[in-house]
Amino acid sequence: MATDATDLMARLFKDHASQVTGLFGGLVPKEGTPEAEGAVHWAEIATRMHSIWTDFQVEQIGKAKDGQAHWSDPLKWIATAESVVRQLPLSDPEVQQRLWNDAAGLINGVLAQYGLGPDAREEGVAEADPALPRSDGRFADAEWRRQPFFAVLHQLYLMLAEQVVGMAEQTEGLEPARKAQLVFATRAIVDGLSPANFPMTNPVALEAARRSQGETLIRGFENLLDDMRKGQLTHVRPGAFVLGENIAVTPGKVVFETPLYQLIQYTPTTDKVLKTPLLIFPPWINRFYILDLNAKKSFVRWAVEQGVTVFMVSWKSADATMADLTWDDYIAAQIEAVDMVRDRLGVPSVHTIGYCVAGTTLAAMLAVLARKGEGDKVASATFFTAQVDFEDAGDLKTFVDDQQIETIGKLSPEGYLDGRYLAATFNILRGNDLIWSTVEKNYLMGEQYPAFDLLHWNGDVTNLPAKWHRSYLRDLYRDNRLVVADSLHACGVPIDLHRIATPAYIQAGREDHIAPPDSVWKLTHYLAGPWTFVLAGSGHIAGVVNPPSANKYQYWTNPATADTLEDFVDGAEAHQGSWWPHWVGWLRGLDETEVPARGKRRPGGRGDKVIEDAPGRYVMTR
Repeated sequence: MATDATDLMARLFKDHASQVTGLFGGLVPKEGTPEAEGAVHWAEIATRMHSIWTDFQVEQIGKAKDGQAHWSDPLKWIATAESVVRQLPLSDPEVQQRLWNDAAGLINGVLAQYGLGPDAREEGVAEADPALPRSDGRFADAEWRRQPFFAVLHQLYLMLAEQVVGMAEQTEGLEPARKAQLVFATRAIVDGLSPANFPMTNPVALEAARRSQGETLIRGFENLLDDMRKGQLTHVRPGAFVLGENIAVTPGKVVFETPLYQLIQYTPTTDKVLKTPLLIFPPWINRFYILDLNAKKSFVRWAVEQGVTVFMVSWKSADATMADLTWDDYIAAQIEAVDMVRDRLGVPSVHTIGYCVAGTTLAAMLAVLARKGEGDKVASATFFTAQVDFEDAGDLKTFVDDQQIETIGKLSPEGYLDGRYLAATFNILRGNDLIWSTVEKNYLMGEQYPAFDLLHWNGDVTNLPAKWHRSYLRDLYRDNRLVVADSLHACGVPIDLHRIATPAYIQAGREDHIAPPDSVWKLTHYLAGPWTFVLAGSGHIAGVVNPPSANKYQYWTNPATADTLEDFVDGAEAHQGSWWPHWVGWLRGLDETEVPARGKRRPGGRGDKVIEDAPGRYVMTR
């Protein structure tokens, strides 16, 4: 059977080569043009691509001479797969024989659907709708099934991918962290080797080239080189979004700023507002406007409409002047922002929100205030997908061993980490969605980029102080010291999360791959005060940015005592739609006192000195 499969595959490869040759020979300006003219047309396409490449090389040489080329551009940061392959038993003769036998059986089974091979019911008679053993969204297009070569190719790939990843998962003798790294790296390599990612093995791309007379190849090549120039994948049509014009447009004013952050206050839309204002700390690894994408999706606008006075911290993207910033500086900045809001409005306390990593520093801030006897400055703390216990912190832990932390230092000669590295890291976590789909659509097929605000935000990178970033990875992700009482210090005092008595609202995303819900749940183990836990549908972004008007997903609540997330889920009640109304109900339940929305409740009013309109300069700094 193996010999039959080999012979059949050899025939298919030969046929495929002939088809590709015929495709490019047939790239003609119009139907009926002689083959010779078709060959000339393809030669012109090749010449144009060569010219584009030559211009790019000359441009890069010029930048290098001018000192503009950055030695650490992410596209030069390419990890080798050699160490991963060495840890898998691919050289074992028994494994090789099993793979070969499985592949031969698969080939014969697939070809039988096309009336080919010894297993065919009738030679040359193909099934109208081939029943293939494996399915995957990357190969959903009918072109992958129209010809037996591509059907066999992608089915072989899916079978081998399953088995190779399975080998990694079954590897013995490795520490759990090392094994997790091996499995993650194996999946990443396997995803990268998909036939959908290469022009000669992607029938959809080949068909697009045929129909466009080669123009898709030109556009895709130009897209690739544009991304090489900037060292970052493009996901959104350039120029589609402009901050303050069609994204991050909720009206407000910058009312305070330091070299590290700006403080934005949003303009009320109701006659009365809650007396206790809300201060939001967004992730300092991203831009704040994930919570203010547009009028329909904006958490900020929605909260303002609910009668909440909203303040937002806008962190500055790091530069060389911020090289010495540390953990203390960010926690001190959050405390400073709390005091600024209290003083500005003349209130004793504020509600707070910390999203993702800013939720981690919010917890540390609360512990610092509690230690200093100032915990009553914060009326409540809401945590969006935030972790304090990093024992089970998900796939990101594969990037925090000693070698990788040391590498970050080498990639940061100016004292700050280029945000493109962080973007690449998060893209790798969802490689098929954020890397390889872009390769296929925009490089191989030359498609126009979409105008999608969330993807625009995802690509709007933020630099980080390298010293601070390394210590964060080392002390929290690697050594998990935040949950060890008094192991870490900030603002001159030791940190003990068990001292936090502030009422807390904890939100987790059921499908979150960055802050897994089991990991977020662990925050409940360290709080001394009352807490409410909500499990939202979807993941790290969509689970948070889910406005009620969309009526999407669901969330789960459980007022009963639960020791584990499993216990919580077992007794939880499901609710359709957004959890935002549940949150604002919780917030009002703490204190419903309202005051007129006048005076400094309306930033920029008579006698109120402000710095500039929202969204401010810092969010536009690269």
